[in-house]
Amino acid sequence: MKTSKITLAIAAIMLSMAVVVISCKKKDAAPEETPTATDSETAGASDNSMAERMSDDVSDMGGQASENGSMSSYRLAQGSSLLMACASVTYDSVVNKVITVTFNGQICMDGHTRSGSIIFDYSGSSLGARFYRHPGFKCVVTTSNYVVDGMAVTLSKTIRNTTSPNFNPSTTNLTWSDTTSVSIVKSNGTVAWTSNKEKTLLNTSDPSVYLGPLKAIVWSNAIIGITGNASGTTVKGESYTATVTSQLVRDMTCSPDTAHLGSHPFIHGTLDFTPGTKATRHIDYGYPNQGACDNQALVTIATYTAAITLP
Repeated sequence: MKTSKITLAIAAIMLSMAVVVISCKKKDAAPEETPTATDSETAGASDNSMAERMSDDVSDMGGQASENGSMSSYRLAQGSSLLMACASVTYDSVVNKVITVTFNGQICMDGHTRSGSIIFDYSGSSLGARFYRHPGFKCVVTTSNYVVDGMAVTLSKTIRNTTSPNFNPSTTNLTWSDTTSVSIVKSNGTVAWTSNKEKTLLNTSDPSVYLGPLKAIVWSNAIIGITGNASGTTVKGESYTATVTSQLVRDMTCSPDTAHLGSHPFIHGTLDFTPGTKATRHIDYGYPNQGACDNQALVTIATYTAAITLP
């Protein structure tokens, strides 16, 4: 599951970019339309972006490891053998029902360096669920000495497959809940971040994606929807919130940035981001054409709007 670039993380980056555009281009606007000087602050957006990315990376790893027993998307490069991978996977599916992903300090395919371990414990699953795709699957995620790009990361996460048992894939999509708490120790302080999200496989009925409980999900062809909210505290102690106001959609076959084919931006949906006491930023990922494979979005702050390019 390649949602690692995925979700509220990009929103935070967009906010940073939008603020810069606003500061540069709207100096002669009426006072009520001009963001205050504090709106040019980008540290909070950056902290939220980083925490969201790290959380989504772990969710992606859990989905891949559970479905396939490997970590192919986190290899050093496309086509590398498993011996060249930045992580190894230990899959105890009989006794403890635990998957352990151990990183060796090498650069992963997404450009980030990792060490330490992530433990996925699915022993609490119900209905005989063994894989991420099975209704009743529950995975409790913890970390051990986990370091990303030199930053110590402590993460706890619970993922549940909330799909109804014996569902009909022609009329019902697979769904998961994802509750996460993250602490990231940076050189200048600690970031605290929590989120509650619902993830939906929007094309469960597509046989190129899902062929029933006996076959692994083909994440490279998936269309994924995300709803929910997040909140956090920056290294400066400023709190912020982010709420999905219309389901965000990512098509894993869409890669508008040819230099980074693993990047799959949202192509539909809206999100509200509120940093501290500052004005809420409304982000429309469907701009200018809903569902089109592009990296464009529209940010609105009060009566001001700015079209931006997603990083």
